[in-house]
Amino acid sequence: MHNEEKNRAWIFLVLGIMAFLANGDNYAVAPLILDMSKDLQVSIPQTAFSVTSYMVCFGFFTIIIGPLGDRYGKTRIINIAAFGTAIFSILSAFSHNLGTLIVLRAVNGAFGAGIFPVCIAYIGESSPDANRQRSIGKFFGMMFLGGASATAIGGVVAHFGSWRTVYFLYGFFELVIAIIMCRSIQKAPGVIDQLNFRKIYKTTIRNRELIKVVSTIFLIGFSVFGTFTYSGKYIQINTGYGVMGVGLILSLFGVATVVGARKVTLLRHYFNHRFVPCAAVLGSLSLATLPVLRSPLLISLALFGFGFAFISIHSTLVTTAQNLMPKMRGTVMSLVSFNLFVGGAAGTFVNGWILDFFGMQWVFFCAACLMLLILLISAKWLDLTIRPVILKQAAS
Repeated sequence: MHNEEKNRAWIFLVLGIMAFLANGDNYAVAPLILDMSKDLQVSIPQTAFSVTSYMVCFGFFTIIIGPLGDRYGKTRIINIAAFGTAIFSILSAFSHNLGTLIVLRAVNGAFGAGIFPVCIAYIGESSPDANRQRSIGKFFGMMFLGGASATAIGGVVAHFGSWRTVYFLYGFFELVIAIIMCRSIQKAPGVIDQLNFRKIYKTTIRNRELIKVVSTIFLIGFSVFGTFTYSGKYIQINTGYGVMGVGLILSLFGVATVVGARKVTLLRHYFNHRFVPCAAVLGSLSLATLPVLRSPLLISLALFGFGFAFISIHSTLVTTAQNLMPKMRGTVMSLVSFNLFVGGAAGTFVNGWILDFFGMQWVFFCAACLMLLILLISAKWLDLTIRPVILKQAAS
Protein backbone atom coordinates (compact mmCIF):
# COMPACT_ATOMS: atom_id res chain seq x y z
CA MET A 1 0.00 0.00 0.00
CA HIS A 2 2.90 2.29 0.85
CA ASN A 3 4.45 1.66 -2.59
CA GLU A 4 1.10 2.37 -4.21
CA GLU A 5 0.88 5.74 -2.45
CA LYS A 6 4.46 6.63 -3.44
CA ASN A 7 3.76 5.71 -7.06
CA ARG A 8 0.57 7.78 -7.04
CA ALA A 9 2.43 10.75 -5.55
CA TRP A 10 5.13 10.44 -8.23
CA ILE A 11 2.55 10.38 -11.05
CA PHE A 12 0.72 13.39 -9.62
CA LEU A 13 4.03 15.27 -9.38
CA VAL A 14 4.82 14.55 -13.03
CA LEU A 15 1.34 15.71 -14.05
CA GLY A 16 1.84 18.86 -11.97
CA ILE A 17 5.14 19.65 -13.69
CA MET A 18 3.45 19.24 -17.07
CA ALA A 19 0.70 21.63 -15.95
CA PHE A 20 3.38 24.11 -14.79
CA LEU A 21 5.07 24.01 -18.20
CA ALA A 22 1.90 23.97 -20.32
CA ASN A 23 0.34 26.94 -18.52
CA GLY A 24 3.62 28.85 -18.53
CA ASP A 25 3.98 28.14 -22.24
CA ASN A 26 0.93 30.30 -22.85
CA TYR A 27 1.92 33.26 -20.66
CA ALA A 28 5.74 33.38 -20.93
CA VAL A 29 5.82 35.43 -24.16
CA ALA A 30 3.17 37.95 -23.08
CA PRO A 31 5.77 40.63 -22.17
CA LEU A 32 7.72 39.85 -25.35
CA ILE A 33 4.97 40.80 -27.81
CA LEU A 34 6.93 43.91 -28.86
CA ASP A 35 10.03 41.84 -29.70
CA MET A 36 7.91 39.31 -31.57
CA SER A 37 6.23 42.03 -33.66
CA LYS A 38 9.62 43.50 -34.64
CA ASP A 39 11.03 40.08 -35.54
CA LEU A 40 7.97 39.09 -37.60
CA GLN A 41 7.62 42.65 -39.00
CA VAL A 42 3.94 43.04 -38.11
CA SER A 43 2.01 45.27 -35.70
CA ILE A 44 1.60 44.48 -32.00
CA PRO A 45 -2.20 43.87 -32.28
CA GLN A 46 -1.55 41.45 -35.16
CA THR A 47 1.10 39.63 -33.13
CA ALA A 48 -1.34 39.32 -30.22
CA PHE A 49 -3.52 37.08 -32.43
CA SER A 50 -0.97 34.31 -31.83
CA VAL A 51 -1.85 34.42 -28.11
CA THR A 52 -5.58 34.71 -28.80
CA SER A 53 -5.54 31.74 -31.18
CA TYR A 54 -4.16 29.54 -28.39
CA MET A 55 -6.90 30.55 -25.94
CA VAL A 56 -9.74 30.25 -28.47
CA CYS A 57 -8.78 26.72 -29.48
CA PHE A 58 -8.13 25.78 -25.86
CA GLY A 59 -11.64 26.88 -24.88
CA PHE A 60 -13.35 25.16 -27.82
CA PHE A 61 -11.55 21.82 -27.51
CA THR A 62 -12.08 21.71 -23.75
CA ILE A 63 -15.71 20.77 -24.40
CA ILE A 64 -14.65 17.92 -26.69
CA ILE A 65 -11.69 16.51 -24.77
CA GLY A 66 -13.47 15.54 -21.51
CA PRO A 67 -15.95 13.11 -23.09
CA LEU A 68 -13.11 11.67 -25.22
CA GLY A 69 -11.23 10.90 -21.99
CA ASP A 70 -14.32 9.22 -20.51
CA ARG A 71 -14.78 7.13 -23.66
CA TYR A 72 -11.24 6.14 -24.69
CA GLY A 73 -9.35 6.42 -21.40
CA LYS A 74 -7.95 9.47 -19.67
CA THR A 75 -4.33 8.31 -19.72
CA ARG A 76 -4.41 7.86 -23.49
CA ILE A 77 -5.76 11.39 -24.02
CA ILE A 78 -3.25 12.86 -21.51
CA ASN A 79 -0.29 11.24 -23.26
CA ILE A 80 -1.40 12.36 -26.73
CA ALA A 81 -2.03 15.88 -25.47
CA ALA A 82 1.37 16.06 -23.74
CA PHE A 83 3.31 15.05 -26.85
CA GLY A 84 1.17 17.32 -29.02
CA THR A 85 1.67 20.46 -26.94
CA ALA A 86 5.43 19.76 -26.67
CA ILE A 87 5.92 19.28 -30.40
CA PHE A 88 3.91 22.33 -31.41
CA SER A 89 5.64 24.52 -28.81
CA ILE A 90 8.98 23.57 -30.35
CA LEU A 91 7.68 24.16 -33.87
CA SER A 92 6.42 27.62 -32.82
CA ALA A 93 10.04 28.63 -32.23
CA PHE A 94 10.75 28.15 -35.93
CA SER A 95 7.77 30.12 -37.28
CA HIS A 96 8.87 32.16 -40.31
CA ASN A 97 5.80 34.42 -40.40
CA LEU A 98 2.77 35.44 -38.35
CA GLY A 99 0.34 33.12 -40.17
CA THR A 100 2.46 30.08 -39.40
CA LEU A 101 2.81 31.11 -35.75
CA ILE A 102 -0.96 31.61 -35.36
CA VAL A 103 -1.71 28.15 -36.78
CA LEU A 104 0.93 26.44 -34.66
CA ARG A 105 -0.25 28.18 -31.48
CA ALA A 106 -3.87 27.30 -32.30
CA VAL A 107 -2.99 23.60 -32.61
CA ASN A 108 -0.94 23.91 -29.44
CA GLY A 109 -4.01 25.27 -27.65
CA ALA A 110 -6.09 22.36 -28.88
CA PHE A 111 -3.62 19.87 -27.39
CA GLY A 112 -3.31 21.98 -24.22
CA ALA A 113 -7.04 21.50 -23.68
CA GLY A 114 -6.34 17.80 -23.22
CA ILE A 115 -3.93 18.35 -20.35
CA PHE A 116 -5.69 20.41 -17.68
CA PRO A 117 -9.26 19.03 -17.47
CA VAL A 118 -8.35 15.41 -18.17
CA CYS A 119 -5.41 15.41 -15.73
CA ILE A 120 -7.69 16.78 -13.00
CA ALA A 121 -10.32 14.16 -13.82
CA TYR A 122 -7.64 11.43 -13.65
CA ILE A 123 -6.34 12.73 -10.32
CA GLY A 124 -9.89 12.88 -8.99
CA GLU A 125 -10.69 9.26 -9.79
CA SER A 126 -7.25 8.02 -8.67
CA SER A 127 -7.27 9.72 -5.25
CA PRO A 128 -8.80 8.37 -2.04
CA ASP A 129 -11.73 10.47 -0.77
CA ALA A 130 -9.71 11.99 2.09
CA ASN A 131 -6.90 13.19 -0.19
CA ARG A 132 -8.84 14.12 -3.33
CA GLN A 133 -9.15 17.85 -2.73
CA ARG A 134 -5.54 18.19 -1.61
CA SER A 135 -4.31 16.33 -4.71
CA ILE A 136 -6.47 18.44 -7.01
CA GLY A 137 -5.36 21.58 -5.19
CA LYS A 138 -1.67 20.69 -5.62
CA PHE A 139 -2.20 20.22 -9.35
CA PHE A 140 -3.93 23.60 -9.60
CA GLY A 141 -1.13 25.11 -7.53
CA MET A 142 1.53 23.92 -9.97
CA MET A 143 -0.60 25.02 -12.90
CA PHE A 144 -1.10 28.57 -11.65
CA LEU A 145 2.46 28.86 -10.38
CA GLY A 146 3.52 28.08 -13.93
CA GLY A 147 1.36 30.87 -15.31
CA ALA A 148 2.23 33.38 -12.58
CA SER A 149 5.99 32.83 -12.83
CA ALA A 150 6.03 32.63 -16.64
CA THR A 151 6.50 36.38 -17.07
CA ALA A 152 9.72 36.34 -15.05
CA ILE A 153 10.92 33.10 -16.69
CA GLY A 154 10.16 34.42 -20.17
CA GLY A 155 11.95 37.68 -19.41
CA VAL A 156 15.09 35.91 -18.15
CA VAL A 157 15.22 33.44 -21.06
CA ALA A 158 14.57 36.17 -23.65
CA HIS A 159 17.35 38.28 -22.10
CA PHE A 160 19.85 35.62 -23.12
CA GLY A 161 18.06 34.53 -26.30
CA SER A 162 14.76 35.62 -27.87
CA TRP A 163 11.04 34.83 -27.83
CA ARG A 164 11.88 31.82 -30.01
CA THR A 165 14.15 30.48 -27.26
CA VAL A 166 11.26 30.72 -24.80
CA TYR A 167 8.96 28.60 -26.96
CA PHE A 168 11.74 26.09 -27.74
CA LEU A 169 12.78 25.55 -24.12
CA TYR A 170 9.21 25.18 -22.86
CA GLY A 171 8.53 22.70 -25.66
CA PHE A 172 11.74 20.77 -24.99
CA PHE A 173 11.01 20.32 -21.29
CA GLU A 174 7.38 19.44 -22.08
CA LEU A 175 8.69 16.72 -24.39
CA VAL A 176 10.91 15.32 -21.64
CA ILE A 177 7.98 15.22 -19.20
CA ALA A 178 5.72 13.71 -21.89
CA ILE A 179 8.16 10.81 -22.30
CA ILE A 180 8.28 10.30 -18.51
CA MET A 181 4.47 10.39 -18.38
CA CYS A 182 4.16 7.79 -21.12
CA ARG A 183 6.40 5.42 -19.16
CA SER A 184 4.99 6.16 -15.70
CA ILE A 185 1.21 6.29 -16.05
CA GLN A 186 -0.54 2.95 -16.25
CA LYS A 187 -3.05 2.78 -19.09
CA ALA A 188 -6.66 3.04 -17.94
CA PRO A 189 -9.76 2.07 -19.98
CA GLY A 190 -12.69 4.34 -20.74
CA VAL A 191 -15.66 4.53 -18.40
CA ILE A 192 -18.48 5.01 -20.93
CA ASP A 193 -19.39 2.65 -23.79
CA GLN A 194 -20.48 5.14 -26.43
CA LEU A 195 -19.37 8.63 -27.48
CA ASN A 196 -22.54 10.68 -27.89
CA PHE A 197 -21.87 14.34 -27.10
CA ARG A 198 -25.54 15.30 -27.12
CA LYS A 199 -26.52 12.54 -24.71
CA ILE A 200 -23.49 13.15 -22.48
CA TYR A 201 -24.07 16.87 -22.05
CA LYS A 202 -27.83 16.43 -21.79
CA THR A 203 -27.19 14.21 -18.78
CA THR A 204 -24.86 16.74 -17.14
CA ILE A 205 -27.14 19.73 -17.78
CA ARG A 206 -30.00 17.92 -16.03
CA ASN A 207 -27.91 17.82 -12.85
CA ARG A 208 -29.00 21.10 -11.27
CA GLU A 209 -26.46 20.98 -8.46
CA LEU A 210 -23.66 20.58 -10.98
CA ILE A 211 -24.91 23.57 -12.97
CA LYS A 212 -24.92 25.68 -9.79
CA VAL A 213 -21.31 24.71 -9.10
CA VAL A 214 -19.95 25.33 -12.61
CA SER A 215 -21.85 28.63 -12.82
CA THR A 216 -20.07 29.71 -9.64
CA ILE A 217 -16.79 28.64 -11.27
CA PHE A 218 -17.64 31.03 -14.13
CA LEU A 219 -17.71 33.84 -11.53
CA ILE A 220 -14.36 32.63 -10.17
CA GLY A 221 -12.83 32.82 -13.64
CA PHE A 222 -14.38 36.26 -14.20
CA SER A 223 -13.09 37.71 -10.92
CA VAL A 224 -9.68 35.96 -10.77
CA PHE A 225 -8.45 35.63 -14.36
CA GLY A 226 -10.16 38.83 -15.46
CA THR A 227 -8.33 40.73 -12.73
CA PHE A 228 -4.99 38.94 -12.77
CA THR A 229 -4.56 39.89 -16.44
CA TYR A 230 -4.19 43.55 -15.46
CA SER A 231 -2.30 43.03 -12.21
CA GLY A 232 1.10 43.14 -13.90
CA LYS A 233 0.46 46.57 -15.36
CA TYR A 234 -0.78 47.82 -11.98
CA ILE A 235 2.37 46.55 -10.23
CA GLN A 236 4.61 48.09 -12.87
CA ILE A 237 2.93 51.51 -12.49
CA ASN A 238 3.08 51.48 -8.69
CA THR A 239 6.57 50.06 -8.20
CA GLY A 240 8.43 51.09 -11.36
CA TYR A 241 9.84 47.55 -11.64
CA GLY A 242 10.75 45.93 -14.94
CA VAL A 243 9.44 42.71 -16.44
CA MET A 244 11.43 40.39 -14.17
CA GLY A 245 10.59 42.31 -10.98
CA VAL A 246 6.90 42.38 -11.85
CA GLY A 247 7.01 38.68 -12.69
CA LEU A 248 8.57 37.83 -9.34
CA ILE A 249 5.86 39.73 -7.45
CA LEU A 250 3.13 38.11 -9.56
CA SER A 251 4.62 34.71 -8.79
CA LEU A 252 3.47 35.21 -5.17
CA PHE A 253 -0.04 34.44 -6.46
CA GLY A 254 1.23 31.10 -7.77
CA VAL A 255 3.21 30.38 -4.60
CA ALA A 256 0.02 30.99 -2.58
CA THR A 257 -1.86 28.44 -4.68
CA VAL A 258 0.82 25.83 -3.95
CA VAL A 259 0.84 26.60 -0.21
CA GLY A 260 -2.95 26.72 -0.10
CA ALA A 261 -3.20 23.37 -1.86
CA ARG A 262 -1.13 21.75 0.89
CA LYS A 263 -3.28 23.21 3.67
CA VAL A 264 -6.71 22.98 2.07
CA THR A 265 -7.69 19.57 3.50
CA LEU A 266 -6.80 20.56 7.05
CA LEU A 267 -8.52 23.95 6.78
CA ARG A 268 -11.65 22.50 5.20
CA HIS A 269 -11.79 19.89 7.96
CA TYR A 270 -11.59 22.67 10.55
CA PHE A 271 -14.04 25.16 8.99
CA ASN A 272 -16.36 22.62 7.27
CA HIS A 273 -19.26 24.47 5.58
CA ARG A 274 -17.77 27.86 6.57
CA PHE A 275 -14.57 27.18 4.60
CA VAL A 276 -15.57 28.65 1.20
CA PRO A 277 -17.32 31.73 2.68
CA CYS A 278 -14.24 32.47 4.82
CA ALA A 279 -11.96 32.05 1.80
CA ALA A 280 -14.22 34.41 -0.18
CA VAL A 281 -13.88 37.02 2.58
CA LEU A 282 -10.07 36.70 2.39
CA GLY A 283 -10.19 37.07 -1.41
CA SER A 284 -12.48 40.08 -1.22
CA LEU A 285 -10.29 41.85 1.36
CA SER A 286 -7.14 41.13 -0.64
CA LEU A 287 -8.66 42.54 -3.84
CA ALA A 288 -10.21 45.56 -2.12
CA THR A 289 -6.91 46.61 -0.53
CA LEU A 290 -4.76 46.20 -3.66
CA PRO A 291 -5.74 49.57 -5.24
CA VAL A 292 -4.58 51.55 -2.20
CA LEU A 293 -1.23 49.77 -1.68
CA ARG A 294 2.09 51.18 -2.90
CA SER A 295 4.63 49.07 -1.02
CA PRO A 296 5.93 46.04 -3.02
CA LEU A 297 5.84 43.99 0.20
CA LEU A 298 2.19 44.81 0.92
CA ILE A 299 1.23 44.24 -2.72
CA SER A 300 2.93 40.84 -2.51
CA LEU A 301 1.00 39.97 0.66
CA ALA A 302 -2.31 40.98 -0.98
CA LEU A 303 -1.51 38.84 -4.03
CA PHE A 304 -0.65 35.95 -1.72
CA GLY A 305 -4.02 36.30 0.01
CA PHE A 306 -5.73 36.52 -3.38
CA GLY A 307 -4.05 33.30 -4.57
CA PHE A 308 -4.72 31.46 -1.30
CA ALA A 309 -8.41 32.38 -1.45
CA PHE A 310 -8.66 31.33 -5.10
CA ILE A 311 -7.18 27.85 -4.66
CA SER A 312 -9.27 27.26 -1.51
CA ILE A 313 -12.52 28.10 -3.28
CA HIS A 314 -11.74 26.58 -6.65
CA SER A 315 -10.40 23.24 -5.39
CA THR A 316 -13.50 22.90 -3.21
CA LEU A 317 -15.83 23.62 -6.12
CA VAL A 318 -13.97 21.22 -8.43
CA THR A 319 -14.01 18.43 -5.84
CA THR A 320 -17.72 19.02 -5.27
CA ALA A 321 -18.41 18.95 -9.03
CA GLN A 322 -16.55 15.67 -9.46
CA ASN A 323 -18.39 14.06 -6.55
CA LEU A 324 -21.73 14.97 -8.12
CA MET A 325 -20.97 12.81 -11.20
CA PRO A 326 -18.09 10.48 -10.26
CA LYS A 327 -18.54 8.23 -13.31
CA MET A 328 -18.17 11.12 -15.76
CA ARG A 329 -15.32 13.12 -14.26
CA GLY A 330 -13.82 13.93 -17.67
CA THR A 331 -17.03 15.52 -18.90
CA VAL A 332 -17.49 17.34 -15.60
CA MET A 333 -13.97 18.79 -15.89
CA SER A 334 -14.72 19.93 -19.44
CA LEU A 335 -17.61 21.99 -18.07
CA VAL A 336 -15.46 23.25 -15.20
CA SER A 337 -12.56 24.31 -17.45
CA PHE A 338 -14.86 25.82 -20.05
CA ASN A 339 -16.63 27.97 -17.46
CA LEU A 340 -13.36 28.95 -15.77
CA PHE A 341 -11.66 30.12 -18.97
CA VAL A 342 -14.75 31.62 -20.60
CA GLY A 343 -15.35 33.46 -17.34
CA GLY A 344 -11.74 34.65 -17.48
CA ALA A 345 -12.15 35.85 -21.06
CA ALA A 346 -15.38 37.68 -20.19
CA GLY A 347 -13.73 39.22 -17.13
CA THR A 348 -10.75 40.37 -19.17
CA PHE A 349 -13.06 42.05 -21.70
CA VAL A 350 -15.32 43.73 -19.13
CA ASN A 351 -12.40 44.81 -16.95
CA GLY A 352 -10.72 46.34 -19.98
CA TRP A 353 -13.81 48.52 -20.43
CA ILE A 354 -13.86 49.36 -16.70
CA LEU A 355 -10.16 50.25 -16.86
CA ASP A 356 -10.67 52.63 -19.78
CA PHE A 357 -13.66 54.45 -18.30
CA PHE A 358 -13.19 54.32 -14.52
CA GLY A 359 -9.56 53.42 -13.76
CA MET A 360 -7.56 50.47 -12.43
CA GLN A 361 -8.88 50.69 -8.87
CA TRP A 362 -12.41 49.87 -9.98
CA VAL A 363 -11.20 46.65 -11.62
CA PHE A 364 -10.13 45.41 -8.18
CA PHE A 365 -13.16 46.83 -6.35
CA CYS A 366 -15.58 45.10 -8.74
CA ALA A 367 -13.67 41.80 -8.39
CA ALA A 368 -13.91 42.18 -4.59
CA CYS A 369 -17.69 42.58 -4.91
CA LEU A 370 -17.85 39.43 -7.04
CA MET A 371 -15.99 37.56 -4.31
CA LEU A 372 -18.70 38.66 -1.87
CA LEU A 373 -21.31 37.37 -4.32
CA ILE A 374 -19.49 34.02 -4.36
CA LEU A 375 -19.61 34.11 -0.55
CA LEU A 376 -23.39 34.59 -0.66
CA ILE A 377 -23.90 31.81 -3.22
CA SER A 378 -21.70 29.33 -1.33
CA ALA A 379 -23.41 30.11 1.98
CA LYS A 380 -26.99 29.99 0.66
CA TRP A 381 -27.27 27.69 -2.33
CA LEU A 382 -24.29 25.34 -2.57
CA ASP A 383 -23.79 22.21 -0.48
CA LEU A 384 -20.04 22.33 0.12
CA THR A 385 -19.96 20.43 3.42
CA ILE A 386 -17.71 17.42 3.87
CA ARG A 387 -19.34 14.08 4.37
CA PRO A 388 -18.66 12.47 7.76
CA VAL A 389 -16.64 9.61 6.27
CA ILE A 390 -14.27 12.07 4.61
CA LEU A 391 -13.92 14.04 7.83
CA LYS A 392 -13.05 10.87 9.70
CA GLN A 393 -10.45 9.85 7.07
CA ALA A 394 -8.92 13.32 6.97
CA ALA A 395 -8.63 13.43 10.77
CA SER A 396 -6.81 10.12 10.80
